[in-house]
Amino acid sequence: MPGGHGDNAPMLSVPRMFCAPRRPPARSWVARCWRRSILASATLLLVACQASSHGAAPAPGSLRIATWNLQWLLNPADSAALIRNCVPEGASPGTRRRHLPCSAIAAADRSGEDLRALAVYAGRLNADVVALQEVDGAAVAARVFPGYEFCFTGSAAVQNNGFAIRRGLRHRCGSDVQGLSLDGRLRRGAELILYPDTPDEIRLLGVHLKSGCGRRTLDDPRDACQTLARQVVELERWIDAQAAAPRPFVVLGDFNRQLLDDSGPARNEAGDPRSLWAEIDDADPPESDLTDAASGERFENCTPFQRFSGYIDHIVLSRTLATRRRPGGFGRVTFDVQDASRRKLSDHCPVWVDLLVGN
Repeated sequence: MPGGHGDNAPMLSVPRMFCAPRRPPARSWVARCWRRSILASATLLLVACQASSHGAAPAPGSLRIATWNLQWLLNPADSAALIRNCVPEGASPGTRRRHLPCSAIAAADRSGEDLRALAVYAGRLNADVVALQEVDGAAVAARVFPGYEFCFTGSAAVQNNGFAIRRGLRHRCGSDVQGLSLDGRLRRGAELILYPDTPDEIRLLGVHLKSGCGRRTLDDPRDACQTLARQVVELERWIDAQAAAPRPFVVLGDFNRQLLDDSGPARNEAGDPRSLWAEIDDADPPESDLTDAASGERFENCTPFQRFSGYIDHIVLSRTLATRRRPGGFGRVTFDVQDASRRKLSDHCPVWVDLLVGN
C-alpha cells in the first residue's frame, strides 16, 4: 500500500583523521592518532545506532501500543503460488478469495532473511500491542513477532488486519468490525480488548482505510473519497459506541490520510461528511474527545529515500487515554540504510505511544 511514513536517520560516515607531520611520525604520535580515530569511529557508530533505532524500551508502568503496516507480508512458501497466478491490473480475480495483484509481486516476494530483518525491528519496537496491517495471518506474523499472540479478522484476504499481543498480557480478541469492509469489498476492522472484564478495560480498533483520498475532502466526487466517506460513518459508529459505554479506547492503523492536516467543518452544507478528523473528534459523547498521538511531534520518514511530508499511520486516543500518555512517550522505529537498501522491509515503519498504566 503506497504511502508508508516514517524516517530513517541518514547513515553517518566515520571521518578519516589525517595527520601530516613534516617528518616520519614517532610511535607515540601514531598511537595517539590511532586512538583518536578509534574513539571518533565508536562515537559516531553509537550516534548512528541511536538515531536509527528509535525503539527505547518502555518505561516501567507503561503500556506500549504501536501500529505497523507490513506491506503484503506473506510466508515465502505461500506467496509463490499467488505470484504465479497474480491478477493483472484491471482484471478481475473472479471468485478467488485469496489473490495477489501482479503489481504487488515485488513487495510480496520476500525471503526468510527479509522476515528475520523485520523481526529485528519488531524487537527494537518492543511493544506490548501492535496493530498490524497487510499481514497474511498469524503464521507469518509469528516469524516477525516471536513471543506474541495474535488476533486477526476472519477475512480470507491476503491483506488482513490484526493485532500482535505480548504473551502474558491479558486480552480477548473482539468481533470483526465488518461495517468498515462495506459489504466485504474492503478490509474489516480488527477489535482487541485489553484487561477484559476489569475496571482497566481498554478497547482497540485496528483499521486500514481506503487509499486514494489522502488530502481531498470526503465530499470530493472521486470514488476513493466517496468510499472513504462511507467508511468514516462506520468508524464514527464504533467510536460513539465505546464513548457512550463509557470506556477508554484507541483507534489505530493505516488511515491513508494525513489526519493532522485535516481541517474545516465535519460536514458540508448538504450534510455529507467532509472532514474525517472533525467527523470523529466531536466530543459527543465526551469520551470521543480525541487526541492524535502524533500531534505536535516531529515527522520522520522510514528511510532517507522517502519524501513523505506527514504521518498516515495514526494512534488516536480517547479522552481518558490521552491523559495517560507518558511524557516523551511517542516515537517511530526507522530502518537502517543498509537494511532498507538490501532487504524487502516495508513502505511503512512502526509508530508507537506509551501509556501510563497501574497506580
